[in-house]
Amino acid sequence: MTKTADRASGALFVVLGLALYFYVFPNNIETVDSGWVYPSTIPNAVAIVLIVCGAILTVKTTQQGLPPAREFGMALVFLALLSLGIWLVSVVGFLLAAPIIAPALMLAIGERRLLWLALGCFATPALIWFFVVQLLDRSLP
Repeated sequence: MTKTADRASGALFVVLGLALYFYVFPNNIETVDSGWVYPSTIPNAVAIVLIVCGAILTVKTTQQGLPPAREFGMALVFLALLSLGIWLVSVVGFLLAAPIIAPALMLAIGERRLLWLALGCFATPALIWFFVVQLLDRSLP
């Protein structure tokens, strides 16, 4: 990437983080008075990380070049699988979609060990469900 591209992408992440923090999250995350973790805690932290990292990239550019075409293509496949997963969660719910999309994403990034695929397929969605639904008392789609 050129220094101009680094600055442009850094500025884009700063703008995205600011939009998330000041507009998207306040208008789309419910406010609650109970619980020890507010629903906006993690999203706001992610927005702040986007803002800080984008600002750093804008000021301090890298010396790296463009990635190989195959890596870029695999990133697009990964993005397409993520989009499919989000759509699938909205259609059939988290508990049915997660065991399908998790191993697909793991296979896309090159994971071939059966134990890790099984853990990603069953254990990770179960842990997410346990923490979100049981411990945080929040619902999953």
